[in-house]
Amino acid sequence: LSKAVCAEKGWELVQTRFYTGVPDAQDNALWNSFWAAKLLWMARQGIHTYSRPLRYRNKRITLPDGTEHTFLTGEEKGIDVRIAIDVIRMAHRKQYDVALIFSQDQDLSEVAREIRVISSEQDRWIKVACAFPQSPTSVNRRGIDGTDWIPIDRSLYQKCLDPRDYRPKAR
Repeated sequence: LSKAVCAEKGWELVQTRFYTGVPDAQDNALWNSFWAAKLLWMARQGIHTYSRPLRYRNKRITLPDGTEHTFLTGEEKGIDVRIAIDVIRMAHRKQYDVALIFSQDQDLSEVAREIRVISSEQDRWIKVACAFPQSPTSVNRRGIDGTDWIPIDRSLYQKCLDPRDYRPKAR
């Protein structure tokens, strides 16, 4: 997907980084194994990967009939912080001209502001762009504030899907 978006924009893709939360093996062995295999494959392709264990907490919902249900859910914590650190560090080191972030996390809008400061201090052009899925049914139709927004339609996304099956093989 990063190759396709960069090609569409006329940008040279120099490096790809991938950040994700991974389920604990004791909580969800299948998805833990899936992500371990996928991250290993990505690393072998030269993609810089960063993963953290998901943090689990109880979530309570109330249904329309008034009944309450509680369930355990895993959430990514600290991924946005790691992205922010890397984008700012790499800008200081002059390692990119365009940082393309596939996210709509508004916490990253502060990164865009900081990159503008770094750009001014270094007297060079640096852009932060944010790519995100968009469709008629999308609830969130905004990119990260302070970045160039690049909506991704279903057609482009489908063309870039990874066909590999990373699930553990039955023994």
